[in-house]
Amino acid sequence: MTATYRNPVLNADWSDPDVIRVGDDFYLTASTFTKVPGLPILHSRDLVGWTIIGHAVTSGYADVRPGCGVWAPSLRHHDGRFWIFYGDPDVGIYQVSAADPRGPWTAPHVVKPGSGLIDPCPLWDEDGQAYLVHGWAKSRAGINNRLTLHRMAPDASKVLDEGTLVIDADLLPGYRTLEGPKLYKHDGVYWIFAPAGGVEQGWQSVFRAESIFGPYEDRIVLEQGGTDVNGPHQGGWVDTRSGEHWFMHFQDRGPYGRVVHLQPMAWEDGWPVMGDKGEPVAEAALPVLGDVPGEPATSDDFAGPALGLQWSWQADPDPSWWELSHGTLRLTCVPGPEDLRDRGAVLGQRLPGAPCLVTTTLTLSGEGRAGLVVLGFTYAYVGLASTSDGPVLVCGDAEPVPVDGPVTVGARIGDGALVTFLADTGEGLREIGAPFQATRGQWVGAVLGLFAAGSGTGEAIFEAFTVDIERRSPWTSKGRGQ
Repeated sequence: MTATYRNPVLNADWSDPDVIRVGDDFYLTASTFTKVPGLPILHSRDLVGWTIIGHAVTSGYADVRPGCGVWAPSLRHHDGRFWIFYGDPDVGIYQVSAADPRGPWTAPHVVKPGSGLIDPCPLWDEDGQAYLVHGWAKSRAGINNRLTLHRMAPDASKVLDEGTLVIDADLLPGYRTLEGPKLYKHDGVYWIFAPAGGVEQGWQSVFRAESIFGPYEDRIVLEQGGTDVNGPHQGGWVDTRSGEHWFMHFQDRGPYGRVVHLQPMAWEDGWPVMGDKGEPVAEAALPVLGDVPGEPATSDDFAGPALGLQWSWQADPDPSWWELSHGTLRLTCVPGPEDLRDRGAVLGQRLPGAPCLVTTTLTLSGEGRAGLVVLGFTYAYVGLASTSDGPVLVCGDAEPVPVDGPVTVGARIGDGALVTFLADTGEGLREIGAPFQATRGQWVGAVLGLFAAGSGTGEAIFEAFTVDIERRSPWTSKGRGQ
């Protein structure tokens, strides 16, 4: 039997992915905006099964700033080190590097300061010269739809010139919002892979030139066509050790965020051809055979020495917010904004792109409120709140229910990210409150979160956090290593 996979291979919000191969290993990173830690590092041996192995950025902003922070990274391996370049649209272009992708990573270093500088990508050429291409955010810079190229110091410490406008997409018929450039050199030709048209309705283009400064000619190489994969948006090109070529990109799925697809890629007449004659494929032959499947972690029994790598905070965390103890997560009911969207002290992870059941057991002591939240532009939660008569179970407009001791709370997330909250007060999990339609956040999908809020005197204890996903393996039933 033929070993195949099906898309998406990462069925959750792994926005703006970039991917490289080093030996037999593949590595991927993605945008994280102001989540802390940021810049996740994922590892794979076959481009289909991925696990989280670390993060390249461990701090961020002190307050919640939706849509700010780490935008559209590029991942490269050069001179024995792993490099990630990313844009913070309010600060400039940063880089971090590490000898080991699991870390430690260097502190973020500004390569080019400025407002509206986004989506950077480096290239170290054979002659030792280094270059950096980037896009522009109109919300900060007042311009977009164009790409600027710099000569860069080989140690990536700074750019060496004012920059050259190498692609002005205002001059290209039909182009809008050209962004997310990835810079490559292949068979002596310079390539910029870049999407345009917007994340929901756009397409993927490539540009080629004999000189890195152009002139570039363009071709659309991946678009929705007759498929249900809207947008097909920015990503990265990677090869296998056996010489096959692949392209990973995202698809915007609203509350589920930007899920990642894998397209076969071939070279024909000097141009890349992606998917099935330029349209995304639903499945294809597995790139590499014989490896053990993997997937990013979701559930957490809180028994380890640290939180699982799937978790992040909405802003820089304070150590006083949380503690792992004897297989439980203890969250202090810390002060902060009433609105959970504005609280840094919400511990979250990506909403799975398939229906799932999420449960955890919660105990509340002292003053405050705590629970399980589904959070985007809007949010709702099920949890416990203290009263003068003791804790009560709360969920939206539902009548509060007095409780005594631990309560299992949960959320059943169905098709379309419709959420039904659940609670067990002694008769098994039952529905509570009205259904809630999960919504996206600013450039991100909804998150599953845990929180505890109050004056600082209360404490919430969460037992194992379990995510039971309706399994739709990226490997098909035709087998893997046959």
